[in-house]
Amino acid sequence: MYLFHKKTKVLRVLALLCAFALGLCMTGGFQMTEAKTTYYDASAGRLHVKGTKLVDKKGHEVQLRGVSTHGLSWYPQYVNDKCFAQLHDKWGANVVRLAMYTEEYNGYCSGDAKNRSDLKKLIKKGVKLAKKHKMYVIVDWHILSDGNPNSHKKEAKAFFKEMSKELKGYNNVIYEICNEPNNGTSWKEIKSYAKSVISTIRENDKKAVIVIGTPTWSQDVDQAAADPIKGDNIMYVLHFYAATHKADLRNKMTAAINKGLPVFVTEYGICDASGNGAIDKKEADRWVQTMDEYGVSYIAWNLSNKQESSSIIKSSCPKVSGFKKSELSDEGRWLYNLLRKKAGLTK
Repeated sequence: MYLFHKKTKVLRVLALLCAFALGLCMTGGFQMTEAKTTYYDASAGRLHVKGTKLVDKKGHEVQLRGVSTHGLSWYPQYVNDKCFAQLHDKWGANVVRLAMYTEEYNGYCSGDAKNRSDLKKLIKKGVKLAKKHKMYVIVDWHILSDGNPNSHKKEAKAFFKEMSKELKGYNNVIYEICNEPNNGTSWKEIKSYAKSVISTIRENDKKAVIVIGTPTWSQDVDQAAADPIKGDNIMYVLHFYAATHKADLRNKMTAAINKGLPVFVTEYGICDASGNGAIDKKEADRWVQTMDEYGVSYIAWNLSNKQESSSIIKSSCPKVSGFKKSELSDEGRWLYNLLRKKAGLTK
């Protein structure tokens, strides 16, 4: 009798193991991650917002992790095939952000017609390369010194009208319509601008995810949570720099998410808010832990060799692809290790 029961238990265990193995075969095997969400790249197709999360067409929660360019007018050389291939294949990035300044030197609104044409060509090139290398891509209207996005609303609407028309066939594109409103710009002013620009994009692309900056350099997500914009596939920006922004801002972010606000960290650094200074890896790790816990996507600043702490490439390195680990800055090495770990590329 005991022998019979023992054999039955063994058979049950074997049956469970076979069922588990069959399940792995049917789902494509293990997909490695320590976060609550599984790693997916842009081969998962168009994303949409469900609750506070990004999800793919099958309803899988998707968390984007990657890197932002610096200003495209100043560092266009990193938008190239080999660099994007390395970011996806070797680093595990599943998103890249194309930061196009508006007001600064040779910004989209401050430069001449040729400069605007060159920037649009570079944006389109970046979108195509991101698609080729299975990354999502953010087209970033990078306001900063202009402060209030309404300062260039006319230009923004014209730009996003053209881009959304030409890029509507790409299912990997996300639009960020105002990077960091500041200088006292209210959520009411941002909301008015956003509704107008969103309407323009929706004329050509009904489903693209659109991300909206928030007051005070995209820190006051609580104000957006108190008065969100109606519509589908809309998210709200939070930015942080770990050596400056700590538990108070994290608590503001999680409170907004708990109220139902979809938050996207489209820019962060592990140094101070100037983009320079000492780095704080311990605080950065706390941010990562919280963002992973809440399924928040996050994109590091910045892909360049500018001589500042937030650049991921050493200023002494002239290469535009094929970066060795020794050619990365402190933040670059931290980011490289983080992205690879989250993508399941580490041994």
